[in-house]
Amino acid sequence: MNSTSAGSIAILALLGAVPGAAAAQSATTVEPLVPAQGTILDVSAEGRTTRVPDLATVRAGVVSQGDTAAAALADNAARMARVLAAVKRAGIAARDVATASVQLSPQYRYADGQPPAITGYQASNTVSIRFRDVAKAGPVLDALVAQGANQIDGPSLSIDQPDAALDEARGDAVKRARARAALYAAAAGLRVVRVISIAEAGEDAGNPGLQPMFMARAKAADASTQIAAGEKQVSVTLSVRFLLQ
Repeated sequence: MNSTSAGSIAILALLGAVPGAAAAQSATTVEPLVPAQGTILDVSAEGRTTRVPDLATVRAGVVSQGDTAAAALADNAARMARVLAAVKRAGIAARDVATASVQLSPQYRYADGQPPAITGYQASNTVSIRFRDVAKAGPVLDALVAQGANQIDGPSLSIDQPDAALDEARGDAVKRARARAALYAAAAGLRVVRVISIAEAGEDAGNPGLQPMFMARAKAADASTQIAAGEKQVSVTLSVRFLLQ
């Protein structure tokens, strides 16, 4: 046998080995996500728990008027300096105070048949304040008003660290899904064999909803602002797929 024939035989032998290797590889199977036998049931369930909010966020600001833009800004800056000093005296950490907005706008007088005339300027400066002790939020707001704050938005109440509450809601969601699956299975004359898949469809960590808004006004000397924390609902929605037989 010459070298050319030997090379051809080796190539043929190699080509003949490929289908066998491919067949061996395809022999490995993976169980499909949806079994071939049984009834598939998809259930959506919401798990819930509650927590008392431990974080209150309030926007406090100063609105000033002036004949000129400079006068309005100067008056606003002086008033806001007193407000920020009151915030610091109340023990609010610097990381919990942030400027939310600074605005300056002309004020107009309108008359029929005449162009608008500028009558003065309005300046506003608003800060966002987080209170980690909700009960102290009311007295601090009173102190801010006493120092010149004349606009307050909020409070918005939330949960500072909601992870544990969310996990509790997830467990509740699984229990609700199992109970609902058992109900459907019994009604159909079947039984729940196992869970095929679980997917999280959404969560609510007790974040603030629509924030109430009000303007701070002068109050009687013996009155004080009270903040009621109440409870926040924490929820998680799951989509669970069951196998019934």
